[in-house]
Amino acid sequence: MPVSYLFRFLQTLIRAGRRTGSLRDLNRRIVFIYTNEGFKGIRNRLIKVNRNDYSTWIKKYDTLTSLEFERIKRKQVVFPYKPLISILMPVYDTKEEWLVKAIESVRRQSYSNWELCIADDASTNPRIVKILNNYKNEDCRIKVVFRKINGHIAACSNSALEIANGDWIALLDHDDEISSTALFWVVEAINKLPEVKLIYSDEDKIDQSGIRSSPYFKSDWNLDLFYSQNMYSHLGVYNTDLVKKAGGFRKGFEGSQDYDLVLRCIELIKSDQIYHIPRVLYHWRIHKESTANSAKSKPYAMLAGERALNEHFLRSQTQARAHLIGYGYRIKYTLPDTPPMVSIIIPTRNKLQLLRKCIDSIRALTTYPNFEIIVIDNDSDDPETLEYLEDQSKASNGFRILKIKGPFNYSSLNNQAVKESHGDYITLINNDVQVINAEWLDEMIGLAIQPGVGAVGAKLYYPNDTIQHAGIILGLGFHHVAGCAHNRINKGNKGYFGRASLANSFSALTAACLVIRKNIFTEIGGLNETDLPVSYNDVDFCLRVGEAGYRNVFTPYAELYHAESSSRDTNIANEDPDRRHAEMEYFKKCWSHLILKDPAYNPNLSLEFSDFSLAWPPRIETDTQTL
Repeated sequence: MPVSYLFRFLQTLIRAGRRTGSLRDLNRRIVFIYTNEGFKGIRNRLIKVNRNDYSTWIKKYDTLTSLEFERIKRKQVVFPYKPLISILMPVYDTKEEWLVKAIESVRRQSYSNWELCIADDASTNPRIVKILNNYKNEDCRIKVVFRKINGHIAACSNSALEIANGDWIALLDHDDEISSTALFWVVEAINKLPEVKLIYSDEDKIDQSGIRSSPYFKSDWNLDLFYSQNMYSHLGVYNTDLVKKAGGFRKGFEGSQDYDLVLRCIELIKSDQIYHIPRVLYHWRIHKESTANSAKSKPYAMLAGERALNEHFLRSQTQARAHLIGYGYRIKYTLPDTPPMVSIIIPTRNKLQLLRKCIDSIRALTTYPNFEIIVIDNDSDDPETLEYLEDQSKASNGFRILKIKGPFNYSSLNNQAVKESHGDYITLINNDVQVINAEWLDEMIGLAIQPGVGAVGAKLYYPNDTIQHAGIILGLGFHHVAGCAHNRINKGNKGYFGRASLANSFSALTAACLVIRKNIFTEIGGLNETDLPVSYNDVDFCLRVGEAGYRNVFTPYAELYHAESSSRDTNIANEDPDRRHAEMEYFKKCWSHLILKDPAYNPNLSLEFSDFSLAWPPRIETDTQTL
């Protein structure tokens, strides 16, 4: 291995060791990687292109041998329920080669109980009509209806729906392809979850030469991400009765007719009736006229999505407005005429310079009108800090000091402050945080007041304008506990399919800036001050909020700087390693069922890196012998 790789590797580990403050962790990491993977493993960690080599990943983890394909076919024989799947394909003057590939991808399905319902929207190319008639005559499972007048994709899709007889429908564009096992995995899910009504999968893109790229490995159902982008889309499978009850496809939403359909469907079902298959089952064709290439190719489609969202909010009586922001949608929630009282809680021990910046930024930049600031003074002994706190307390009725003595226990400090707070909503903030944008609290409260929302987290940057926090991923990092998504990417980087720059749900968020309803905080018992006094208490808190039935939402529209851990009186390196280890083990024991299966992440994505790179291997079953 070249010396430069080893040097870079050691530099990376030293930086990580400085951040965690534990040389023991640093040494363990070096030994662990070298023992298990040697220098090759080190090299793969250093060269980003290797871990994002999708073509190699496909060959290794997403290519079935003929033997594995036969095993899948034998498995489906014993399915108790073998529904007819109607695949709807609207067609209009597509390239003949792509149309044939799309149809053949259906005919290659391992699951055989399907029908392909094709509606031709008055194509002007006579060869398209000939191809469709040939397939109709060759395979009795292929049904074709020829529309006399071009009505665009919504009307055409409804024509295909009218000839469908299946209990389930799947949508396939006339120039795309589906995996040969797509319907198998769909039917397996239907058998496993009898109450399911909507099913979607991961997807990637395929170019004109058949080369696959840009895999989108999605989270499980994520309402806030769905509002920000149509992450459901491909492969989308729908219970037929639900689609008909929702009214089918609507004219006027062309280009986002499926987005509009799902929005109407979710109004009729529960969120646990939506299932995600973490496998690439759909290949979206890239060409100059396709939105797979760029949303700019069909701007009307994105505008139709905006209208669909706003009509959904009207129907569901949600006080919100969707705004197209180019790469997705921003949902702005309306605050009540009398905004609720918010208690901003800031623990500190001395650190006047940080504390002053924090409080000054809140006062100078916050447009939200109704808040109080509670500073928890945990044994400050610096005269200037004490004088500052006293002056602030005298100068403002909305500023209070809560003196709490004793060893630093982050959980206990905040729990006590919440009990003393006057607000209906709680904002936990570290004293090394500075507000950047004026509407940060309006944004967070707007989300926090929505039914079903638990904690709301902000987008935090390091002082060098790289991202510190944009949501937390369970299992991420050397110890496989938890880590921040998109950590240290540049401020302008939108992240993995926009997830660093769009509002979306995560299983957990950092309490360095966290908003939550006070009654939810109390309902779940606050932060765990007994077992998690310093570390992982915010992650544990959010997971308990999730267990109680609420969703935790990250918003990129509340931005703050975070010096990260500057608020602590002692350097992290001097922390008690036994305490840190005990907290980590407690957390892993409590949440072992989620740590490697974060529903807001994807088992095909890495737990070693925070940039949503590929997992080698993925954490899903790949050996069909165990099917």
